[in-house]
Amino acid sequence: MWHREAGGTGTYEDPVTLAVGHDLSTGADVLDWPAGTRFYDPGLRRYLGVEDTCGDGPAPQNGACHVPGEGAAPGVTTQVDVWIDGRGLSPDASARCASAVTSSRWLIVNPQPGYPVDPGEIAVRCPNVTGGQQ
Repeated sequence: MWHREAGGTGTYEDPVTLAVGHDLSTGADVLDWPAGTRFYDPGLRRYLGVEDTCGDGPAPQNGACHVPGEGAAPGVTTQVDVWIDGRGLSPDASARCASAVTSSRWLIVNPQPGYPVDPGEIAVRCPNVTGGQQ
């Protein structure tokens, strides 16, 4: 799609890599959202693009990446994982950042360009973790 490995600045032209659940029950690898689907996250103020899958093993469709977990907001139908690029953080700080930006929220599917964007690495500006503001 956009990147050879997880990446992205969050702009419309360079969305941040997004991993979605997938299902292997039919023998084919079927993603919850097609590769290349673009989203906009108003909370993160970034465009996201489906480029990866989350969930391992022979039955990823039975895992948390495919089905929203306990505590998901009413109406949530899928779970996605946003790449935060925590390479510049300690493993503990990276995990805290991932936790800080993990929540049930609405995403805009197939958005048009022009939404406000705070481009760059999400982990650098992670609230309550790196001193950044998100």
